Amino acid sequence: MKIGLHDSEKDYLKRKIFPNYALMKISAWHKSQGDTVEWWNPIAGQYDKVYSSKIFDFTPENPYLPPDAIKGGTGYNIHSVLPDEIENMFPDYSIYPECDYAIGYITRGCPNKCRWCIVPKKEGGIKPYRTWQELVRPDSNKIVLMDNNILACEYGINQLESLIDSGYKIDLNQGMDARLVDDRIAKILSQLKWIKYIRFSCDTTAQIAAIENAAGLLMKYGIKPYRLFIYLLVTKDIENAAYRVEQLKKLKGITIYAQAERNERIGIVPNQLQLEFAQRYVYSGKFRKETWHEYCKRMKIQGGLECG
Repeated sequence: MKIGLHDSEKDYLKRKIFPNYALMKISAWHKSQGDTVEWWNPIAGQYDKVYSSKIFDFTPENPYLPPDAIKGGTGYNIHSVLPDEIENMFPDYSIYPECDYAIGYITRGCPNKCRWCIVPKKEGGIKPYRTWQELVRPDSNKIVLMDNNILACEYGINQLESLIDSGYKIDLNQGMDARLVDDRIAKILSQLKWIKYIRFSCDTTAQIAAIENAAGLLMKYGIKPYRLFIYLLVTKDIENAAYRVEQLKKLKGITIYAQAERNERIGIVPNQLQLEFAQRYVYSGKFRKETWHEYCKRMKIQGGLECG
């Protein structure tokens, strides 16, 4: 059979900064069956099957996909899952030749029920999923873990601990919950080899103290704030986001990545002020030199805190 794969985000963005885990497993399974697998091209002829995967609900659907295309991923349906025989395949990294690291999950799910997160609805509570040894690839010493809350269960913590002195460098690209960091966990995190950053999330003001505490514990073990990366949720309450930025940047050298809240499935779309804050104020690094209020005043932006 001739199989066509369609990565919706790669198609829409015309570039790809992260591989699609499901498509790699689908490719691996079909190749194991002797099938030919290639990227779907609407003018390249007929395919026996076309798989389209979409991660984000705001990624537009390609109108030229065949009517019988098999569609999956959170962007299409948060409850879509791969058949067990495909889910259990080792991913085919050859379809993303630019990817030089392994990806995967050690745990799935999350015990929290944050308003902006679909993980508990999609995957349920946290549970063991794989060992890190099952994720590694023979041609790389780097592993990018996509776990949503790896510190929320002892299994995840033990897996991280067993990575110490393994020779592998890791990244936890979803951001850990700083509220779960105690002295033991800080010591484990300090002993791991990181590809670049140690990532946490700061979605509410209640998490500021937890991040400060985690930063202090990590400092005790030699990890300075410039090694920390913070995902910062930006709701329509810009004042709240600006306050969190001002508090976090007291940790000198810390990296902040602001994300405007978006969940089109339930009608949440960021406004221009949220995008201005996330993309031009924080992402540009201007937050390091001026407050949001000062930025708004200089840029003559209406509606930012007391600006205008």
